[in-house]
Amino acid sequence: MKDLLLGIDIGTSACKIAVFDKKGNVQAQSKQDCKLYYPNPGWVEQNPEEWWNSICIGIKDCIAKADIIPSQIRGIGIDGQGWSAIPVDREGNCLYNTPIWMDTRAKDIAGHVTNDIGADNIFKVSGNTFLPSYTTPKMLWFKEAKPEIYKKTYKFLQSNSYIGYKLTGVMSADKCQSYGIHFYNTKTCTYDKELANAMGLSTDKVPDIFSCHDVIGCVTKNAAEVTGLMEGIPVVAGGLDAACGTLGAGVYYAKQTQIQGGQAGGMSICEDQPIAHPKLIFGPHVVPDLWLLQGGTVGGGGVLRWFKQELGEGKSFDELTALAEEVPSGADGVIFLPFMSGERCPIWNPNAKAVFYGLGFDKTKGHMIRAALEGVVFSVAHNFKEAEEAGVNIKELDLRAMGGAANSRLWMQIYADVTGCRISISSSDTATTLGAAILAGVGTGLYRNFKEAVEDTVKITRVQEPDQINHEKYKKSMELYLELCEALKDTFNR
Repeated sequence: MKDLLLGIDIGTSACKIAVFDKKGNVQAQSKQDCKLYYPNPGWVEQNPEEWWNSICIGIKDCIAKADIIPSQIRGIGIDGQGWSAIPVDREGNCLYNTPIWMDTRAKDIAGHVTNDIGADNIFKVSGNTFLPSYTTPKMLWFKEAKPEIYKKTYKFLQSNSYIGYKLTGVMSADKCQSYGIHFYNTKTCTYDKELANAMGLSTDKVPDIFSCHDVIGCVTKNAAEVTGLMEGIPVVAGGLDAACGTLGAGVYYAKQTQIQGGQAGGMSICEDQPIAHPKLIFGPHVVPDLWLLQGGTVGGGGVLRWFKQELGEGKSFDELTALAEEVPSGADGVIFLPFMSGERCPIWNPNAKAVFYGLGFDKTKGHMIRAALEGVVFSVAHNFKEAEEAGVNIKELDLRAMGGAANSRLWMQIYADVTGCRISISSSDTATTLGAAILAGVGTGLYRNFKEAVEDTVKITRVQEPDQINHEKYKKSMELYLELCEALKDTFNR
């Protein structure tokens, strides 16, 4: 009998479902688009019930596509976007749309709490700066702006834990995803009641913590009926999408590093000791006893998607990047700041705006596309620069790329040339769902450990080496990028 694993990824633009065999080969996959809601300036919401409906459709689609026998599915893993704040009552009913990671409605609250408690006191526990995009300020926003919702809230859930509840009826939190809650101690993986109380919150409002590969429960009869799954399939806690993608790219020991090229961009440096930096994101990996020092940017694959939609004139992604290939490295001095919805790491400015600099009558659409691709890479490289301040030696890192951007040889070559590092690319489109599935495989005993799981499933499809001549050119472009970021800081904040 075939052993299969199901991975679920709750992304920003879509929910992805994939079924893998024990060797990590995709048996079936499905992608269901998700809606974003912008009810007020700075607000970005999603409806968790719509996630669940999309996942139900996607699972049925996968089963039908490959004639999968549900009894062959040994386990289910779930990953999801970070920093949700999903208020649910005791029966698990969702009480309000969740503000997502792009939402900055709680920026005033974040400022007040930081002033009252002290940035150092918060950072000492959480390893993260108290910023509006995280979960904690959103919980406080519900308390202040929607007291009737807050009062009815039994637990605040994350994206993956909400879907875990819908599948099993068990409310959970996991060691990785919980880093978005600032009274969660990212070193000990426990809640700090004293800090929660100081913030005016209670640890009673968050679920018990599980390891990411722990089985939290099994598929219920009701969930089986609406998904087409078999009742009783074990479901593990799961974790953050970027961390599961990091595992799915083959990162399971120190100094390995994932470069993310999905809707958003970023990097995740794996360490065997907790190393935090106030301008970066810090939290436990989905693999036990490892941590990730992360840089999460707003600009990623979404930048090229926007360009294609608004200025692409019907051209495909490949046709657009072909235009960019005709332009030399550095885009003849055109620089793009990819702050399409403010920016996260490392400048943390919700007011930041996307900017093209250096346009002229001699510049073409190819220059703009090239600059857009490079600007996304510069934003990630900016995070590497901050990581060096925390003691990370970039040249020691083993870089692994994932996400849709990893399909582009040009984009990955720009990453290699800007960083000066070799880039290994795995099966990029499925890295995140594969990471979730690996958690299920380890949690149910299909794999003895994470080493065996990665060696069995992760396949490097190509390696791209840096061009040292271009690396030197990009140093000058990077200097100009950083100069523009600094020069426009006050303008953004007006």
